[in-house]
Amino acid sequence: MLDLHSHTTFSDGTLTPTALVAAAIAAGVKALAITDHDTLAGWDEAVEAAQKPSGSELEVVPGVELSTVENGRSLHILGFYPNRNLLEPPLQERIEGRRRRAQQMAEKLAELGYPIELPAMPGNMAPGRPHLATALVNAGHAATKREAFDRWLGDHGPAYVQYEKFSAAEGIQLLRDCGAVPVWAHPYLFKGSTVDALMPQLVEAGLMGVEVYHPHHSPSDVRRLEEYCHRYGLLMTGGSDYHGPPGAKTSSKSLSKSASKGSASAKQSSKKQAETPVGLNHLHLSLALLEPLKQAAASLATGLPPTHHPT
Repeated sequence: MLDLHSHTTFSDGTLTPTALVAAAIAAGVKALAITDHDTLAGWDEAVEAAQKPSGSELEVVPGVELSTVENGRSLHILGFYPNRNLLEPPLQERIEGRRRRAQQMAEKLAELGYPIELPAMPGNMAPGRPHLATALVNAGHAATKREAFDRWLGDHGPAYVQYEKFSAAEGIQLLRDCGAVPVWAHPYLFKGSTVDALMPQLVEAGLMGVEVYHPHHSPSDVRRLEEYCHRYGLLMTGGSDYHGPPGAKTSSKSLSKSASKGSASAKQSSKKQAETPVGLNHLHLSLALLEPLKQAAASLATGLPPTHHPT
């Protein structure tokens, strides 16, 4: 079984890469993609953990989840097997943009009367709204992170700040230029357009795959995405979008150590996603999905300089 979408404490996950690898092995995962938001920093620790005797049967797939903006809404593009040397420099600017955004949201919260202390985060870690939600809980302003999103941090909340401008087409091109296979993450959670309208545009921009199998895609969503993949010749991937076990908390200490649908149902799906953590290997996906992804990455890598993939 494989899981091609997971997060560590290097972005908004609650498990360190080492703990994530252990959880994946316990769940029966044989190939696990580390796809932190806008950073590759979790790879090395995950690979080291997987190379220990207890992790000898787990293959770590290097990846990233790139944050872009389309029609004023956040759209995520997964990138698999990137050339690390080429992608890390532009990703550092994306991380700096995330830091500026987090600071702007913290300033808005202070103006609203809810001051927080952002956790200390090393330079290769990507801050996001879940970190601000945790800070609001720690400060006593909210009982849960869900409350923090509902009251202040949601897309229409008073403290929300949009990502810095970076279009999906630009993100796709960046990933391809760096040898990464670009895959649209959870298309039916995107709120800025219909999948019907946007899919042809992303394909024209160079999209190579779609995350067909996701815990918050309905069976009819999956069927439609499979049809798109057949129509446009796109790769199919899937994963749990795992952020950690239910009730897990990420402290600033652990952070420092380890460094929707375009319809009325999108809000409900997004809320469900935040409130109902999904386990690793939730979808029991076949390893057969991995080989076409590797072949596509090999075709992109032709002509690029040598890269350092964790092995």
